[in-house]
Amino acid sequence: METGGSVETRAEPRRDVEARGARGRLAGVAMMLGSAASNQTGAAVGALAFPVIGPAGVVAVRQWVAAAVLLAVGRPRLRSFTAAQWRPVLALAAVFATMNLSLYTAVGRVGLGLAVTLEFLGPLSVALASSRRRADLACAAAVAAAVVVLTRPRATSDYLGIGLGLLAACCWAGYILLNRSIGRTLPGAEGPAAAAALSGLAFVPIGAFVLVRHPPTAGALACAGAAGVLSSAVPFLADLLALRRVPARFFGVFMSLNPVLAAVAGLVVLGQALHWTQWLAILVIVTANSASMLTARAP
Repeated sequence: METGGSVETRAEPRRDVEARGARGRLAGVAMMLGSAASNQTGAAVGALAFPVIGPAGVVAVRQWVAAAVLLAVGRPRLRSFTAAQWRPVLALAAVFATMNLSLYTAVGRVGLGLAVTLEFLGPLSVALASSRRRADLACAAAVAAAVVVLTRPRATSDYLGIGLGLLAACCWAGYILLNRSIGRTLPGAEGPAAAAALSGLAFVPIGAFVLVRHPPTAGALACAGAAGVLSSAVPFLADLLALRRVPARFFGVFMSLNPVLAAVAGLVVLGQALHWTQWLAILVIVTANSASMLTARAP
C-alpha cells in the first residue's frame, strides 16, 4: 500500500506538468493563428487607404508604428553599437523598408493573396536553399510549377506587380538572414528595434511628401494606423510569446498559413476573388513548405 501511494504521489506531478505543457502548446498555436490572421487582416485594412494616400502613405504610417513598438520593446542602446554591429542593422533597415513598400505596392496591383504568396517564396527559398534532400528538391519543383500557375503569365499580366511581389520575397529572405546575423552580435530585440527606427526615419520625408500632396482623411489614417498595429505590433509580440511555447519547426509550418489567410482577407475585406487554379497553387506552396519543415531533421 505504501509503495502504491508513493507511485501515485510521484505520478501526479508528472500529469500536472504534461497538462501544463499541453495547455502551453495550445496557447502557442492560438497565438500563431492570431498573429497570422492579424498580419493579413492588417494588410487588407491598410489597402483600404490606398485610394486616398496610396501604398507609400500607408507604408510610411506602418513603419512609424512599427518603430514606436519595437523601440519600446527592444530599447536599443544605440551609443554602444560598434561599426561591425551597425553594418547589418543598416542593411536590415533598408531591407525592412523596401520589403514593406514593394509588398504594399504589389498588393495594390495584383491583390493581397497573390502578393503575399509571392512574398512567402522568400522564407521558403531560405528553408530549401541549403538542403540537398530529394524531398526538398521535389518541394522546390512543386513550388516552381505552382508559381507559374499562380501568376498565369499572359499578355494582360501585371508583370510589375508580380516583380514587386518577388522583390518583397527577396527582401524577406534577406530579412531572415540579417536577423540571424544580428542575433549573434546584439542581445534581445535591440538590432531589429534599431533597424525599425532607422526605417521609420527614412520614411519621414516620403510620408510627409505623400500626405501633403494627398491630404489624408480620418478614415484613411485610421486604416493605415490599424495596419501598423495589426501587421507589426500584434504579430511581433504574439510571435515572441508563441516561440516560448512551441518548437521553431512548428512555428515555421504555421507561417505557411499566411498566403491562405491573405487570400481569405483579400476576398472578405477587399472583394478580391481568386481563380480556382490560383487557390490550388497557393495550397501547393503551403503544402510544400509544411512538408519540408515537418520532414526536416532536427538540428
